[in-house]
Amino acid sequence: MKHTDEETRAVDAAAQAGQRGDWARAPERSNMLALRFICLMALVCGRRITRLLLPPISLYFLLFAPTPRRHIKRYLFRAIGPHAGWLDGYRLLHAFASTVLDRVYFLRGRMDLFDVKVEGAEPLEAEVLAGRGAFLLGAHFGSFEAMGACKQHSAHRQQLRLAMLMYPDNAQRITAILNAISLPELRPHVIALGRPHSMLALRDWLDGGGLGGMLADRTLPGSEDQPAQQRGNNIVLPFLGQPARFNDGPFRLAALLRRKVFFMAGVYGGGARYDVRFDLLADFGERAADPAERERRIRAAVEAYAARLEALCRAHPYNWFNFHDFWLED
Repeated sequence: MKHTDEETRAVDAAAQAGQRGDWARAPERSNMLALRFICLMALVCGRRITRLLLPPISLYFLLFAPTPRRHIKRYLFRAIGPHAGWLDGYRLLHAFASTVLDRVYFLRGRMDLFDVKVEGAEPLEAEVLAGRGAFLLGAHFGSFEAMGACKQHSAHRQQLRLAMLMYPDNAQRITAILNAISLPELRPHVIALGRPHSMLALRDWLDGGGLGGMLADRTLPGSEDQPAQQRGNNIVLPFLGQPARFNDGPFRLAALLRRKVFFMAGVYGGGARYDVRFDLLADFGERAADPAERERRIRAAVEAYAARLEALCRAHPYNWFNFHDFWLED
């Protein structure tokens, strides 16, 4: 099948919007030796002992990472209120460190270590069984790997195949290590956006009943002097009491491929508890009557996404791990 120029531009815009943000160009703080040590500890000593490392790691980043700390403070003021303080920042960083550690066990198939609840997966499974596939749009919220629990809870676990749609050159060190320790059958499949055959690979994957997952909370605006088809459309919406920009590239991609879009989140509840949730955001299965109708439906889907994310941030404020200048205040 040949893909249209419009579809190709949509894939490129979705990738470029994420690539151009400062978070994508920021140097990794990850230290290879430290990462290997923690992964080795996790596999040799077990989760309970390795978690003893998390408090000093969280405290270190709270004290010696001033730029992320500034962004965390701004976010917590909006999600919790002006009374948010150092303890709240520590709790957020500890939750982040916990989900990173648990990633090791999820990728090793150790679901027995966790108490995971899954909500709203039935409509998603229906799309997979019908051979249509679907888009899963999440955020840097909780744990994406916890969604592997869906296979454990589903009677159709063999049919649930997930590919991450992402810019693959960010966080290369930790990705390489996690790929090395994961079981082959649990290793995430990646479809790299912004490449010549991205659209064809994505459409074939969806036509085979696969799911395409993408984190949509870091699609920051690029330079305004770039062409619109490269820049993508950025919609300004109220988010936690302040205007914020959300890029509609992922939703345009779903509209062009005529798929349903589900919001996904693996909420970390502390300890070994995770709550995996799926909510239908939009159904682009039917072609819009005209371009104006398509634009209206895309905007409605972006607004629904922002509303879901805001509600989760208020209900579970220590789960949003977006440590960059989200409101473009710097």
